[in-house]
Amino acid sequence: MSDAVTPARPAWLAGRAPGPRLARHTLTLVALALLLLPLADLAVITRDPWTELARMARGLAWPAFGAVESPLSALELTVAVALWGTLGGVVLGIPLALLFARSRLVRAGCAFVRAIHELFWALLFLQVFGLSALTALLALAIPYAGIFAKVYAEILEQAPSAPRDALPPGVGRLSRLVYTELPMAWAQLAAYTRYRFECGLRASVLLGFVGLPTLGFQLETAFREGRYPEAGALLWCFYLLIAALPWWSHRRLVPLLLAGGAFLLGPWPAVDGGLLWRFVSQDLWPAPLRAGDGAGLADWLAHIPDLAPAIGNTLLLGLLGTVGALLVALTLWPLASRHFGCGPSRLAGRGLLILLRSTPELMLAFVFLLLLGPSLLPAWLALSLHNGALIAFLAARHADALAPGMPGLSATGRYAYELLPRIYPGLLALLYYRAEVILRETAILGMLGVATLGYYIDENFQYLMFDVAFFLLLVTAGLNIAVDALSRRLRPRQVPLDDPCLR
Repeated sequence: MSDAVTPARPAWLAGRAPGPRLARHTLTLVALALLLLPLADLAVITRDPWTELARMARGLAWPAFGAVESPLSALELTVAVALWGTLGGVVLGIPLALLFARSRLVRAGCAFVRAIHELFWALLFLQVFGLSALTALLALAIPYAGIFAKVYAEILEQAPSAPRDALPPGVGRLSRLVYTELPMAWAQLAAYTRYRFECGLRASVLLGFVGLPTLGFQLETAFREGRYPEAGALLWCFYLLIAALPWWSHRRLVPLLLAGGAFLLGPWPAVDGGLLWRFVSQDLWPAPLRAGDGAGLADWLAHIPDLAPAIGNTLLLGLLGTVGALLVALTLWPLASRHFGCGPSRLAGRGLLILLRSTPELMLAFVFLLLLGPSLLPAWLALSLHNGALIAFLAARHADALAPGMPGLSATGRYAYELLPRIYPGLLALLYYRAEVILRETAILGMLGVATLGYYIDENFQYLMFDVAFFLLLVTAGLNIAVDALSRRLRPRQVPLDDPCLR
């Protein structure tokens, strides 16, 4: 999995300045965020966040590796879950990708499963399979199947059509895939699969926040109990794992990793078919709906707490996170570009961006929550920094493909008048691609006490009110699908999908 694929130079780097449409988009987003900002709860609750921040910084600077109990086993399980969960998504996603363009039902199903975050899938499967590897694998494989189906279908659709047109009439879909499309699109398919595996590593860590024994479980415990040197050691282990990914995940090592991961994932839970069927056919659905009682269903809906504030907070936090990511990206991308600074400063800038993009939003929000108290502010900072760093990393890489044509400009002039106008359409496209992801993350941040839809989903799971929790999951999925459709309409049209991080 480690062979890097250098993407082709995007057409939108040809030097065209952003038009009025893109400027209007940006100004509208920023103005809307400023207009709604007074409605957001951004209060700092803690008395002295700087003291706590200093303790965390000391823990990260002087980690206590010796105090961590069996970090290797947690890392191994994290990798095993990510590897097998990603493989499950690939196996399920390939046949769906072949039907994706021809079946509206398949497209709708894939949109639904990928709109629900992996942690919410884990909360569902916990009720049937408990704290087992099967819960973790299904929590990754099901949403990843929908993601792989969509992305693989787009990549195959963009493959050159000449080999496919040269086949004789009557050749089946599978034969066209094997003999024409796969050879042409293999590099892009492999690149995206590698990127999704990296996402799976972060998601596998997050599964520890719901009790599964991955690295995230030890991280949450150490942070919550104030054992920051131990938490720092665990974070460094995770960052080193991500940094060494090109070496330990080489394609020749994948069979060995799969075999070792299968050994680590056991023991498997005994599946009670009757319990599973009852959960799927009864527990997830309101009793009036199963009985066909319309009046009873209205009463059931009336007993659900007012969701307008939760939906409003979810959308507001999604908007603020999107605008925050844009501002962070505009600020940070020069730190990693060859057009600015010197070698050491660029190395430090790239390190900062990799650190921020490698740390999941939920983990960042958890740290900010300990520092600043429960409000939308920790969630906003986490969403802005993680997604802004990801966009800045890609924007810097794209800017590095440009040759400056205006010598003698200062660094500020080079940024404002030459480079930014040329990369801004792509940067805005990256932002719109990430908007749906930001909203998905906004919902799960409710598990930390932030008043989004995820707060009520987690609460109803804790009280075993599965029908209400599932209804709220459907609402969350609907919001994600709507935002994804809106972002598709708004983003610049002539931006190719050659970056795996776009999906």
